[in-house]
Amino acid sequence: MATKKIKIPKLSGSQIRHLRGLGHHLTDLAMIGKEGITPNLVKAVQDNLVAHELVKIRIQDTCPLDRKEAVAQLATEVVAAVVQILGKTALLYRPNPDRNEDQRISL
Repeated sequence: MATKKIKIPKLSGSQIRHLRGLGHHLTDLAMIGKEGITPNLVKAVQDNLVAHELVKIRIQDTCPLDRKEAVAQLATEVVAAVVQILGKTALLYRPNPDRNEDQRISL
């Protein structure tokens, strides 16, 4: 995969509400556990963002970082926008311009 310069998307309030609605029914695709932010976790989230654009992440009780700090660090590493942190669950979003138009999340 070619290394493209990806920008973190800036989301408006209505876009965040739309993404939160879409993310409500998603299952957790990644978990931040006792190891914190690992290269394997970053790779898994990257792959899921490419495939789905919107990813739900679970923060385990054993995570050594504060939940907001952990999600912010992960979002920075995968170049994604934090849509929501609710309890021990977070939503990350990054558009994928390489997906077909009918497969992309429209904001």
